[in-house]
Amino acid sequence: MIRWRKGEILRARRAWAGAIELDVAIEGEGECRALAYPDVVGHPEPGDRVLLNTTALVMGLGTGGYALVVALPDRLPPDPAGPGHLVKARYTPLQANVSGVDEQDSAHHRLLEDADTVDGMPVVVADLHSALPAILAGLALDRPGTRVVYVMTDGGALPLWFSRTVADLRSAGALTASVTVGQAFGGDLEAVTLHTGLLAARNVLEAEVVVVAQGPGNLGTGTRWGFSGVAAGEAVNAAATLAGRPVASLRISEGDPRERHRGISHHSLTAYGRVALAPADVVVPVLPGPFGEQVAAEAKPLAERHRLVSVPVDGLYEALHGCPVRLSTMGRGLDQDTAYFLAAAAAARHAASLL
Repeated sequence: MIRWRKGEILRARRAWAGAIELDVAIEGEGECRALAYPDVVGHPEPGDRVLLNTTALVMGLGTGGYALVVALPDRLPPDPAGPGHLVKARYTPLQANVSGVDEQDSAHHRLLEDADTVDGMPVVVADLHSALPAILAGLALDRPGTRVVYVMTDGGALPLWFSRTVADLRSAGALTASVTVGQAFGGDLEAVTLHTGLLAARNVLEAEVVVVAQGPGNLGTGTRWGFSGVAAGEAVNAAATLAGRPVASLRISEGDPRERHRGISHHSLTAYGRVALAPADVVVPVLPGPFGEQVAAEAKPLAERHRLVSVPVDGLYEALHGCPVRLSTMGRGLDQDTAYFLAAAAAARHAASLL
């Protein structure tokens, strides 16, 4: 279940909003890289003894390959102060109390109490967290200054603080704000469900466009239904239920060595073709050559339920190349899997055209 270790902090490495990377000496095992969330465990210092969860580190997970600081047992943080009645990561040893935008004591409760629409707002839905910066790059090219809010679901990382991408996009001014929904936490606003997260993004944060995607750490099993990105179809349903304009970003790859993800990934075909019951604008990027023809052919079955929108990609590669954060999906950068990032940016281009 969990691999527990004790250690001592040697030094701090880098820090970003909500997280600190550390070098830790584990008793009898040598040094390792660890991650601490100060809002959860307190602010770590060199010399502190730490209790670690090393499960993901030992598994060698590409996204989550850290030891995680569970506690500073000799220097516990002060008790939290202030309002907040939502509990996230519920009934785990690290359940945390947060202040929900939709709870009764929230300053926004009255605004959200009977809220039922996002007023036609475009909601770009993506399978992977790595699509977020590409979507923002496409929006920045075609409609600079758009107020974009990221709504992070709980299919991947639960703490938004784990994402250096979000921290850097905020610092660069490319992302307006974030909302964490379900069991996810750490956003500018906390919401109980994806529905209230979308309503808060529109009515509290005044978003013009929302991007919905899971946090870092997609989980897949190589089966038709066993992957966390199936929630992309549910996000389409939520956006449509609230009178939004769902825009489905296809997961496309020319560089993935796994056959099930080459061309249009089976994740997109299942999530949009089987799970999404409401119609969406499914953006099909106009890619050159035989690969582009393959993508267009694979998208055709989705037309039974959705509107297929062919979107040209001229100028998008240059916009992606100028993205303020490093583009990477499954370890592949822009030039190793150009089609993946172009597809996400094309979805943003279509969303911009709806404003």
